[in-house]
Amino acid sequence: MKKLVIYLSLFCIGFSPLNAQKIDRKKVVQRHNIVNVKADTLSSLTVGNGKFAYTVDITGMQSFPEYYKNGVSLGTQSEWGWNSFPNTEGYKFEETLKPYDFNNDGRKALYSVQIKEPERNKKAVEYFRVNQHRLQLGNIGIELYKKDGQKAKISDLQNINQKIDLWTGIITSEFTLEGTPVKVWTASFQNSDKIGVKIESDLISQKRLKVFAHYPSPTGQFLDDAAFYGNENQHSTKIISSNATQGLIEHKLQTADYFTQLYFTEGKLSEAGKHHFVYEPSTKNKTVELSVEFSAKNQKTSKSLFADAEKESTSNWKSFWESGAAVDFEGSTDKRANELERRVVLSEYLTKVQCGGSNPPQETGLTFNSWYGKPHTEMHWWHGVHYALWGRPEILEKQLDYYFRSFEKAKKLAERQGYKGVRWIKMSDNDGNESPSSVAAFLIWEQPHLIYMTELLYRNNKDKKVLEKYKDLIFATAEFMADFATYDKEKNRYNLGKGVIPAQEVFPAKDTYNPTYEVAYWDWALKVAQQWKERLGEKRDKKWDDVISKLAPLPVQDNVYLSTESAKDSFTFPKWMTDHPSVLGALGMVPESSKLDKKIMKNTLDIVWERWNWEHTWGWDFPMTAMTAARLGLPNKALDALFMNIQTNTYLKNGHNYQDGRLRIYLPGNGGVLTTVAMMLEGWDNSTGEFPGFPKDGSWKIKAEGFKKMP
Repeated sequence: MKKLVIYLSLFCIGFSPLNAQKIDRKKVVQRHNIVNVKADTLSSLTVGNGKFAYTVDITGMQSFPEYYKNGVSLGTQSEWGWNSFPNTEGYKFEETLKPYDFNNDGRKALYSVQIKEPERNKKAVEYFRVNQHRLQLGNIGIELYKKDGQKAKISDLQNINQKIDLWTGIITSEFTLEGTPVKVWTASFQNSDKIGVKIESDLISQKRLKVFAHYPSPTGQFLDDAAFYGNENQHSTKIISSNATQGLIEHKLQTADYFTQLYFTEGKLSEAGKHHFVYEPSTKNKTVELSVEFSAKNQKTSKSLFADAEKESTSNWKSFWESGAAVDFEGSTDKRANELERRVVLSEYLTKVQCGGSNPPQETGLTFNSWYGKPHTEMHWWHGVHYALWGRPEILEKQLDYYFRSFEKAKKLAERQGYKGVRWIKMSDNDGNESPSSVAAFLIWEQPHLIYMTELLYRNNKDKKVLEKYKDLIFATAEFMADFATYDKEKNRYNLGKGVIPAQEVFPAKDTYNPTYEVAYWDWALKVAQQWKERLGEKRDKKWDDVISKLAPLPVQDNVYLSTESAKDSFTFPKWMTDHPSVLGALGMVPESSKLDKKIMKNTLDIVWERWNWEHTWGWDFPMTAMTAARLGLPNKALDALFMNIQTNTYLKNGHNYQDGRLRIYLPGNGGVLTTVAMMLEGWDNSTGEFPGFPKDGSWKIKAEGFKKMP
């Protein structure tokens, strides 16, 4: 009898639900490897490590940057690479400030906005919007020559076959030039701003293949696509040292001075033109290796070549994919399952490469500049939350270093406007320097993000060290939030606004108050801040409790939540039905609260779905809508939202979320997919059952492991 019990126990262990859910992670990842067989400017591939990224064309390097500049540009960017144009006119940031008293309380708060006149103030605004700007560090590519001595064009390349192995982070690129094969392997080092490349071809011994380093100039424009070669006399480059196996180049701009260290198989590095350098390999070899490292300092580094990059990349990516969460939709009969899995895997890869540093990333990551390369803290929720839900909180924690560095500047911003605590700066560089903006200055939904993200870190293992580390940031954040709320004596309540632009940015600051999403988020975040007080054994803050108890209700009309209390025509005036439908974020991004009625939110979802101008939305709007549907118990609607056939919900072959001809990539969309899928799989605090965001009709076969619940 005892033996029978043992056998039955072993049988149960062998067929436990845990073992049944075990995922072959390598198989899942590699079935979404990307293969390119032609030069498609929207299918560029990227290698990197989260704080440095290098994007390549079909040659595996940046050989044709001008051809790709209007697609997914061939950028080389880092966290540290910033520059400013000279402030020759002596503009002062104070010249961008304008006083406002939205609530007639004598506050005269100073906001940095896009002043149109007088002319000097306008130019001061333009200067501080452009500066600092993130740098394109340099193009590293292959120069190919035809038999007649002419430089080859991209159209001369034939038999293209390029693949990225997502499991190792290594790109293999093959093509022929006039019948001669070329094979290129590309990888990024994981602990330095450096790439490794190996090239194999008879073109080397024929002196028809060289490697170049070309340094573009900053554009000073909204975008910088790594292919502007004008203003040649406004920067300088020179070879500092070189021999048969290495070369060091210095690049000086207006306020930036950095170095490029090259190590290579025997050859020669020489200057080939203004800001243009060429490594010509020895004709003795048919295979060459090189590494290229960008650094803010001229520091001694040890020689390393492609083999070293290959080893680092393979090891690091294996560790990444084997850590945290994973999902496998194989066997599902819903035709969207494989595409959702593809978006998930590629979004994991892209966000790790582009957004894994010590700052909130810019919306176009480390590929090309948008908004001059500056991070937007209101987007940090979309860039960062998924890391915690996917069991990789250490990446989110690293990003939060920014808030410590920018704390004093955020405190001064609050003081300048007459508030207590810290007001986190919406559009800034990595040091927290504010950028003038007539929209950014009045946004407030970035304010609770830090409370949300640090709460996720605490929930990961309930470690009191997390509370101790972030408490000063959290309490200063909550202090501003409570002070920002305006007391309405007549109604005995606190309002948010006037003087607010909601996440749905179409509403004017001077008229807007009590946007639904922001009120719900304010309520939740202040309550969490009080929980932090209690967890640390401190007394609750009386002012915070007063604001919580008297905060304005979520505005309702005709049994539907308004986008903002000040817009009674939220769903009849066309302009108010464009941009982000953030009213849905009050249940989705924000957990259900006592202020919210789910029946009313269901009505709101229905009217938004029917009337919204979805053509004028952004990539994260679809995941946000899906989260709302999931919390309302509408899994089919959630999937329909994730797959809405709208241009801004396009996911390219390389996994990037395409918006339009200006924003060809948009990483908040990728982060949104990951956050929403995690939520639909693992659920949220009061959800019940397995995979609560997915239909239970048998069309989805799901294996999932390692996910964390959403609040």
